[in-house]
Parts: sequence; C-alpha cells; structure tokens
Amino acid sequence: MFKHTLTGGSVVKTITIRGDVYEKLTAVKGEDESFSELFERLVEGADPIKTLRMLRGTVEFKSGEKEKLLAEVRARRAERRL
Repeated sequence: MFKHTLTGGSVVKTITIRGDVYEKLTAVKGEDESFSELFERLVEGADPIKTLRMLRGTVEFKSGEKEKLLAEVRARRAERRL
C-alpha cells in the first residue's frame, strides 16, 4: 500500500492505494506533474456517476472508517433535505 497526500488549497487529504495501482499511476503521470494534477486530468470531463461505478469495490477502509463515512454521508443528505 502506498499513501499519497493531496493538497487542494488549504485542504489536505491522504489516500491509500494498492502498489499495482500506484505503479500504473506513475506510468501515466507526467514527469513534472503532481499526483493532484494527474487525478484532476484523469477525472476532468468524466461522468462522476460512471467514475464512481468504476471505483466501486476498489476502496479499502480501516476498521470503523466505513461506518463513520456512511454516517457522515447520511447526515449531510438529511441536511440537504431540510
């Protein structure tokens, strides 16, 4: 597993990806391109629903993270419905 920290303005996120995925990403990443720029290039103009469907089942969660994330998603959905 490889961890990479993404920065977007003042927001920093750390993601964990499998080694084989990391190798594929580095193969398509430009020499002077950051991983954030690579991800932006790869998803720019992409259909977000199609992208999510392609990613389904590829994310690994640490113990308890999945439940915490789902609770947050449900809470935000409930806020939008008010």
